[in-house]
Amino acid sequence: MSVLKKNRPFFIFLLKFGAAYVVFSLIYWLYLNQFDAEKFEPDGITYLAASQAEALTDLTGNNAVIYPHESENSYRFLVNGKRVARIVEGCNAVSVMILFAAFIVAFSSTFKKTALFILAGVVILHVLNIIRIMLLCLGFYYLPEHKALLHDIVFPLFIYGVVFILWIIWVQKFSVNAVK
Repeated sequence: MSVLKKNRPFFIFLLKFGAAYVVFSLIYWLYLNQFDAEKFEPDGITYLAASQAEALTDLTGNNAVIYPHESENSYRFLVNGKRVARIVEGCNAVSVMILFAAFIVAFSSTFKKTALFILAGVVILHVLNIIRIMLLCLGFYYLPEHKALLHDIVFPLFIYGVVFILWIIWVQKFSVNAVK
């Protein structure tokens, strides 16, 4: 038995995952190219994430303000008048959503189930990302000595942990490989 034939499901998974990842990334790249980086123009999804995190931070009793950075395409995030963070394109979690969606497509079920699960997952990831940005900014304000730990370890573990849990739910409950 040939290696290709023996490992056919794995290669199909890789092909579907790779194709979906490339297509979703290309769409996102085309979207980002609408914004003028030379004029430091941040994209709309980053603005949405920053402004929603700003509003959520205000609900905690802190005063949050965002404004466009003067020398890069990002937003400055202030808590109680103190600059605590820059919200850049990578903070909007779209790259995480693309990774999530590509995996779901690789283990796709019916079009409707797949599309609905991707939509639900993207909404969940967006909401959790807004909470993540708010908590990071409050952490940077109240616990500046733990900035690297919070940004580089705690919150990536959280967001990727949620993606992993969503993947497990998809594979076990909804995909064509789900246990009947």
